[in-house]
Amino acid sequence: MRKHLAGRLAAGIAAVIFIGCTGCAGMGNSGKNGDKSLQKVLDTGKLIIGVDDSYPPMGFADGSGGIVGFDVDTAQEVCDLLGVTLETKPINWDTKEEALNSGEIDCIWNGMSVSDKRADTMEFSEPYLKNEMVFVVAGNSNVRSYSELAEKRIGYQSGSTAQDALEASGVFRNAVLKGYPNNVMMLEQLESGAIDAGIIDSVVIYYYILKNGSGFYILPGNLREESFAVGFRKGDLALRNKVQELLEEMNVNGKLAEISVKWFGSDITIVR
Repeated sequence: MRKHLAGRLAAGIAAVIFIGCTGCAGMGNSGKNGDKSLQKVLDTGKLIIGVDDSYPPMGFADGSGGIVGFDVDTAQEVCDLLGVTLETKPINWDTKEEALNSGEIDCIWNGMSVSDKRADTMEFSEPYLKNEMVFVVAGNSNVRSYSELAEKRIGYQSGSTAQDALEASGVFRNAVLKGYPNNVMMLEQLESGAIDAGIIDSVVIYYYILKNGSGFYILPGNLREESFAVGFRKGDLALRNKVQELLEEMNVNGKLAEISVKWFGSDITIVR
């Protein structure tokens, strides 16, 4: 009896130690693996996010020296909850990974689409918005379907998943593909007739048309469906997990929906 009791007691103690150590491992991994990403933000008192400042409505220059948008408002709320200051830093979207890995920014937070290629080089939050890759033409264009684009001049934002989608699609192998630093410049070139069509995120073009009039026509359908997420340096899980936790808190308390209604007219977020 005593042997059995001692055995059960030892097993129980082992289980408690195992459970306790499992929890401790989760807390201690950041120190053991050198992940001080969250602590760095707390110590410096600021979170630096990399943005494309020509990407309405996610993040864009407001004309008076500031950067505004859905992502900026969302990141600001996260910073308020963390008790730190938000710093928005415009980056070259074509070399965004370099800005992240060099430590110039803490994360990329500006309508960044999730892809397998990007997942190899950074940590992602859970997706917070759905998006589609759509083609847009000038309002007076005769083009009304994807099949008519096969040999046309098509613009895209350099370094974007739109570029990846175009290059991977055999349909457009005979098209002339032209990259631009940002979507606004690409749309200006489309308006001027320098290109015949552009591929762009649906959230961007719908907002652009809403604010600037209907000088464009969006072709039916999409080339690809995507999700937006926040990108962090590989291994920066402490910061990634804290931001994710706060996004989920904002979903529960209604703040995320409030920001979405401000920019899109309804709650289109997918955080759960």
